[in-house]
Amino acid sequence: MLQRILQLSNGLNSSIFLFGARQTGKSTLLRQQFGSNSIYIDLLDSELRGRYSRRPVLLYESLKNKEAGTVVVIDEIPEVPQLLNEVHRLISEKGLIFILCGSSARKLKRKGHNTLGGRALPVYLYPLVSAEIPDFNIDRAVQYGTLPPHYLAHTPSLHLSAYIDVYLKEEIKEEALVRNLSSFQRFLEVAAMTSGEMVNYNNIAQDCGVSATTVSSYFDILEDTLIGYRIPAYTKVVKRRIVQAPRFYYFDVGITNHLLHRKELVRGTVDYGHAFEHLVMQELVAWLHYTHSEEKLSYWRTYTGIEVDAIIGDARLAIEIKSVEEVLPRHLKGLKAFGEEYPSSRRMIVSLDRINRKEGDIECIYILDFFKLLWNEGI
Repeated sequence: MLQRILQLSNGLNSSIFLFGARQTGKSTLLRQQFGSNSIYIDLLDSELRGRYSRRPVLLYESLKNKEAGTVVVIDEIPEVPQLLNEVHRLISEKGLIFILCGSSARKLKRKGHNTLGGRALPVYLYPLVSAEIPDFNIDRAVQYGTLPPHYLAHTPSLHLSAYIDVYLKEEIKEEALVRNLSSFQRFLEVAAMTSGEMVNYNNIAQDCGVSATTVSSYFDILEDTLIGYRIPAYTKVVKRRIVQAPRFYYFDVGITNHLLHRKELVRGTVDYGHAFEHLVMQELVAWLHYTHSEEKLSYWRTYTGIEVDAIIGDARLAIEIKSVEEVLPRHLKGLKAFGEEYPSSRRMIVSLDRINRKEGDIECIYILDFFKLLWNEGI
């Protein structure tokens, strides 16, 4: 049984909205960490869902005599969002603690349902990270991503195909109320093509046959449903003119690979390099959230094409990501330029080069050692 880094039950003293994309393991996490120590309501149970849908007040009536501090887990709360009014009452009047689980808050907000006015803290669960996987295999993660059912499966390609057909396309289309389904399906593929690249709404709009405004709204949908995220450019200017467009990544590299038909990725290829970078960014996003860091993740690129893949905080740390097995001086060009702009920054290149060392003031770190450093000591 995998041990997740996100621990909800430790020192729990307030209600929580647990959000995460489908199959990140939310239900498993809740059962592992609360189990018999809570009241568990699973709204995927069609009978329960039907009864609560018809009479939401049943929730209040069944829990109103419980002691203050009693933990109540409601899995898939977006299935019966009317219950949130009763949850609100039970928190305010009875002091109960709720763990409310769902894929995203979009459905609740779109239909104007009660989101508890700050009485429940939003917490996010991401795909597995390296520290949660015994005998972590970097090549498997680069190819198939780290959603639990995919990384751990004997036939991950079949699972990815089913995931995209059932969850990614159908659920997002339902959430988005997209009228032109063919253009939205095309958008999902084009968004995968632009993974790790600067987002140009006009170019994507031409490829999809819709307006740039529509493309921007499609990206909003992917972010709101936790299927993807845009990484902003680092925009603090010192000397060089810098690019300000965001970069886009799907929440799991396996999704991107499948949409782009990347099969049997081989080290040393361009496709492997793109997927390798995506995986590291995916890990950094999860690390920043799980460690409750207030620092932001961004990237840096000048108008002359010099770039660094990941900037942590206010230029505190710059990380270049290369899938090379030998780091050469030419791979350090972006970090050297960044150091000229921000000399107090810590700079490192993360790669498949197994020999950890320093090249001047730039740290060269093997990918698996970087992941261990990330989760054991922080960076």
